[in-house]
Amino acid sequence: MDLFNEESDSENDEGKTNFVNPHEPLATRMRPRSLDEFVGQNHIVGEGKMLRRMIESGVIGSLIFYGPPSSGKTTLAHVISREINAQYVELNAVLDGIKDLRKVVAKAEKVQQMNGRKTILFVDEIHRWNKAQQDALLPHLESGVITLIGATTENPFYSLVSPLLSRCQLFELYDLTTDHVLIMIDRSLKDEERGLGKKDVKVTDEAKQHLAEFAGGDIRNAINALEVAVLSSDPDDEGVIHIDLEIAKECIQRRGVRYDGGGDEHYHYASAFIKSLRGSDVDAALYWMVAMLEGGEDPNFIFRRMLIQSSEDVGMADPHALSLVNSAHEAFTKCGMPEGLYFLAHACIYVALAPKSNSAGAVFSVRREIQNSGIGEVPPHLRDKTANSKQSRYLGVENASDDYHYPHSYDHHWVPQNYVPDNVKNKQWYEPGNIGREGKLWDRLEKIKEAYEKASKKKR
Repeated sequence: MDLFNEESDSENDEGKTNFVNPHEPLATRMRPRSLDEFVGQNHIVGEGKMLRRMIESGVIGSLIFYGPPSSGKTTLAHVISREINAQYVELNAVLDGIKDLRKVVAKAEKVQQMNGRKTILFVDEIHRWNKAQQDALLPHLESGVITLIGATTENPFYSLVSPLLSRCQLFELYDLTTDHVLIMIDRSLKDEERGLGKKDVKVTDEAKQHLAEFAGGDIRNAINALEVAVLSSDPDDEGVIHIDLEIAKECIQRRGVRYDGGGDEHYHYASAFIKSLRGSDVDAALYWMVAMLEGGEDPNFIFRRMLIQSSEDVGMADPHALSLVNSAHEAFTKCGMPEGLYFLAHACIYVALAPKSNSAGAVFSVRREIQNSGIGEVPPHLRDKTANSKQSRYLGVENASDDYHYPHSYDHHWVPQNYVPDNVKNKQWYEPGNIGREGKLWDRLEKIKEAYEKASKKKR
């Protein structure tokens, strides 16, 4: 909301005012006002890029900005409204609904009738609106009363309705880098109108680097920490405020972690963790596991993933992996954090180092077979011997299950016989691995079969 634009009677109207409120946080005062000040996202707003061309032409359609938190979605919406001199109104999908949308539309219609000025409606976390709320936007986008800029951290193809997507252009924003944060730190120190330029501040390169790296790409976090450092430090005899590494460490003590436990980042990190375990890269597996934990992930989710990995990717190559991960999970539930990190690491390292086999996936091949072809009849010799014993005696019929060969009555406790319906008699779904325990188990069975064949040939 801009309360300082006297030419506008609109809520949240950015206008072209350059008024600076000295009571606002430094990060708010330093928010970019133009494309030239905007930092990052060169793939969409760099020279000659599509969004920049649209802004410079003044022809802006409805947009969806999709990207991680603190990537500049809101700031870019502010910049666009200023660049095209549009009225700016902001709604938050968590707090505002259709009633608030109607008020915005009514005011936008008045502004349009009075001076033909555009209204940009910025809806933060637009994925939080349900289908009915998203559909309520459609007629107003069609009529041109409002131009929508929606921001979401979740994949819009899953979280937004198709009619809304078809009326908007989608732009993906990426994480801001340490270099981007450093640019804004330097700009804040030099800017005399909005920043700290009127103060004599000397910040060491190490302090700047620490602020930029620990912000984790969050410019607001770094700039606010810089402001705290400056305001909490006394100048020396010459009036110079010195900010060194120690002061910087005090002002931003916890490194920002780019992780959204409920959005796409959750799936990206989990995927990286799973693939690192599968690829037997212990360091990478530990890295992504800790990254998720630092971002607030539930440790039980990580244990569930490792339990799945123990059968999906380790499987018969090391059957003990499943028991070990399960035991580590039980130990974790008894001890909790921070000691529970040992159990997480224990399980993670073991699964990563374990020999790998995906042969347990044979169950899905069998499932497809049954779903496509149905279930065949149980061969007579495999049927329950007691199920029809009375009927057999009464009718004087031989019980077919008498033809069953009891494996324990034979050498090596194995005998060849058919165990599946005739229609799938020659099919094989299980493909054994030759690594770890599985290779040894399969070799043992193959040797038994070979011994049986040799014995059978001698009898002939």
